[in-house]
Amino acid sequence: MQESSRRQEYWARINRALDYIEAHKGDDLSLESIAKAAYFSPFHFHRVFRSLMGEPVQRFVQRTRLEHAAFVLRAHPNEPVARIARKCGYGNPASFSRAFKAAFGASPKEWRAKGGELSKLGMMEGKIGKDGQGLGPYPSGATMTVPHPEERSGMMSDELKMEVRVEDLPELTLAYVRHVGPYAGDASLFEGLFNRLFQWAGPRGLLRFPETQVLCVYHDDPGVTVEGKLRMSVAITVPPEAEVSGEVGKMSLPGGRYAQARFELTPDQYEAAWNRVYGGWLPDSGYVPGDGLAFERYLSSPGDHPEGKHSVEICVPVKPL
Repeated sequence: MQESSRRQEYWARINRALDYIEAHKGDDLSLESIAKAAYFSPFHFHRVFRSLMGEPVQRFVQRTRLEHAAFVLRAHPNEPVARIARKCGYGNPASFSRAFKAAFGASPKEWRAKGGELSKLGMMEGKIGKDGQGLGPYPSGATMTVPHPEERSGMMSDELKMEVRVEDLPELTLAYVRHVGPYAGDASLFEGLFNRLFQWAGPRGLLRFPETQVLCVYHDDPGVTVEGKLRMSVAITVPPEAEVSGEVGKMSLPGGRYAQARFELTPDQYEAAWNRVYGGWLPDSGYVPGDGLAFERYLSSPGDHPEGKHSVEICVPVKPL
């Protein structure tokens, strides 16, 4: 096996581990169970995971659980903290509160009440000791800025026309190529990822437009996760029985109720469009975000648009307020 093929196989197994963790974030995630999902022995798995992902596997589990909790605390202001803790794999609310405060510099209740202000003050700095071993999940000195709701509304462009419908979508099976790290505004990155996916899918007869849907799935909240840890997957819909190989993984996107906001965008308008959905439409809609993953669905190629714009739907899982 050539070196590039061996590396692709390693990443394919790591991606299976990431998918397993995401699907079982509320369960007892032992090193053995995650390693089994990735077809690694537990003895070697933690070394491989740390080398490729830049952090130990249990640290990744803790970080992503707490980041999901931070999102849910803001998105669902009436949901009890203890219930959120259980959903994120913490059976003991006290241990959840301690871990959350170590990561974000605020208790869950303080974060819920003043989350935007706390993050603007840089309260999300990690407390990581030597060699990455410490209490918090973030690299030393990392800070983030999350716009306060009032500021978000000011970031929305009046030029962006939006059509929103809410409906139930079926479960989707996706073939994907995943990226970990910064991605905002990097058109060449997205182009390269999609080219690799299409070059794999084309010879296998999996590009069957218009039946095939083209998506980009976002696994983390950019308002919570530092850029270097952000995960996103460029994807196409495939039959459930489709086989994947190399760097291409397969995942299921659960069915359910989604808000689907349609836009005609230039490449520099994506952030404003997401802000318009989350800061403009959602607060007045009678819905709150659900627990699933949000994604973009691309409806056509910019080359087919008279103004070279992207026809895209931003799809967000929702449930009644």
